[in-house]
Amino acid sequence: MTHRFFISTLLLGWLSLDANAQVVKCELPDKTIEYKNVGDTRGCKPIDLPAITTVPRSAPVSAKPANPAAAAPRGDLKIDPAVQKGRDDDRRRILEAELHVQEERLQQLRAEFNNGEPERRGDERNYQKYLDRVARLKEDIAQAEGNLTSIKRELGNLPN
Repeated sequence: MTHRFFISTLLLGWLSLDANAQVVKCELPDKTIEYKNVGDTRGCKPIDLPAITTVPRSAPVSAKPANPAAAAPRGDLKIDPAVQKGRDDDRRRILEAELHVQEERLQQLRAEFNNGEPERRGDERNYQKYLDRVARLKEDIAQAEGNLTSIKRELGNLPN
């Protein structure tokens, strides 16, 4: 653990060095190793680090996207009408399938809810368990109804 700590300290120190700074390796009396670039470095051995070079920035760099269409404003994009129709048809099929699933789920939940008086199950000897299940059923029904409303709204937003 301490060896990794010293290596990471060395690397962090190396990254923050001046280009002309000299790093030295010192062995302390308790046999631990310390790396320094300032302070008392007598009795320490210099270590060679790769030279740090910097490239001056002469002109502003502009990032050009690989795909010019990706950078175009949304109003400038042209999509083939046949491709868009296919996408819309796929979306409609997916939404209609999800609508069917949610309608069946809502129907099952309402049947189990039984107008607020679901039948008690054998594992609900404790009345609080029964009340918790009734509350959960109410929440699930509200969520399913909300899902149905959202799906119908999405279907209504699709072009004909």
